[in-house]
Amino acid sequence: MFELKKLSETGIEGALSKVERYRLLNEPWQAESICRDVLATDPDNQRALVMLILSLTDQFGGSGGMGFDEARALLSKLEREYERAYYAGIICERRAKVHFERGHPGSGEVAYDWYKKAMDWFEKAEALSPPGNEDAKLRWNTCVRVLKKHPTVKQAQQQTQVMLE
Repeated sequence: MFELKKLSETGIEGALSKVERYRLLNEPWQAESICRDVLATDPDNQRALVMLILSLTDQFGGSGGMGFDEARALLSKLEREYERAYYAGIICERRAKVHFERGHPGSGEVAYDWYKKAMDWFEKAEALSPPGNEDAKLRWNTCVRVLKKHPTVKQAQQQTQVMLE
């Protein structure tokens, strides 16, 4: 069978710029593949890890949620606590979006739970963010706007059981 060819150290920067282009072209599988090539050469490359997480989350809707566990596992490889919290929020937010867009019965409640988890992570990230970095706040606001705009994305009603004697 065919063997993968290893990327050289000098090819990493050019490869990472292609990842950004493929994500913009809505070709996340191609972006994912390039990230894996970079990480095979430089396993701790933080930019490649972040882009791999994003490429995996770009595919949540089309792959039935595949990639979710891997994206979450990659968080532990990120060096800074801020990035771990911020990208955990991104993962949850994108999972929420998939549930919302499916529109299945109860998907609004499931989406709400994931948006709430995302917002919790974004709050943690905001507390850890470097001065001038407002990314976590921007993501939080996006989640709030989704919740306000779409009444079907709501907290599940508590069901109380009535015991009949």
